[in-house]
Amino acid sequence: MSTETSKTVQDVMCKDVAWVAPATSLIEVAKKMQDSDCGCILVGENDRLTGVITDRDIVLRCIAAGKSLDQCTASDTMTAKVLYCLQSDTLDSVAQNMADNQVRRLVVLDDNKRMVGIVSLGDVACSSVSESVTGSALGEICRSDMKKAA
Repeated sequence: MSTETSKTVQDVMCKDVAWVAPATSLIEVAKKMQDSDCGCILVGENDRLTGVITDRDIVLRCIAAGKSLDQCTASDTMTAKVLYCLQSDTLDSVAQNMADNQVRRLVVLDDNKRMVGIVSLGDVACSSVSESVTGSALGEICRSDMKKAA
């Protein structure tokens, strides 16, 4: 097996992950996204991950719904079902996981089910893994976005 295909999530994941409490206002969430230069913030309390909120969630669940940013909280807008992968997973399997679930990011857990980072499709694509799997994952996600936009 070549070193290219044996890369794991741990090799490319972001370990510096932004968190907010469920009661955090969306204005604060958006500012944290801006400060962290990211489109995804984890929501948690008492050392427990309760959800994830993306810039898309803010647009669709708050702004497009006619709600006020200062009246909505992270818990009002987050996705409670958090998709994840393990830090030991191969990048090809993570790309396929993202394609199957039509998502761009996955929370990364260690063997003890503790959150240790986040991995994005961009992280996977920028590593030198199989372009066919990464390209396929990106294609599936983009097709999903086009269907949702229609």
